[in-house]
Amino acid sequence: MAVKVVDASALVALIFREDNAAEVDERLEHAVLVAPALLPFEVANVCRTKLRQYPDRRDALLDQFSAQAGVAIEIREVDHLEAVELAERFGLSTYDASYLWLARELGADLVTLDRRLARAAAALGQT
Repeated sequence: MAVKVVDASALVALIFREDNAAEVDERLEHAVLVAPALLPFEVANVCRTKLRQYPDRRDALLDQFSAQAGVAIEIREVDHLEAVELAERFGLSTYDASYLWLARELGADLVTLDRRLARAAAALGQT
């Protein structure tokens, strides 16, 4: 089974059933999912933002957020110095560079909906 690094943009699309959820689901199908330790924090932050934007959907959003616990994702540590170097090289945040570093380290595809991050992954052959 293929190992794939999943970033917050892709996971959020699945969790909150956004327009591109089917595309992400297809890309992640039959894969072992891996992510840096920051993933749960990023997803929780998106949930909080959505709660502010859509207070009338509070219960549904919290249900969707809770359902993410059913998604098996192996959390891995990242070499932060190397992530900073990748961030500099590709003009990324260190958060995004953490996903890129992990994909490079594992020789895995990076599944993201972030265009800048996807371009960086393609430049490293991680798509």
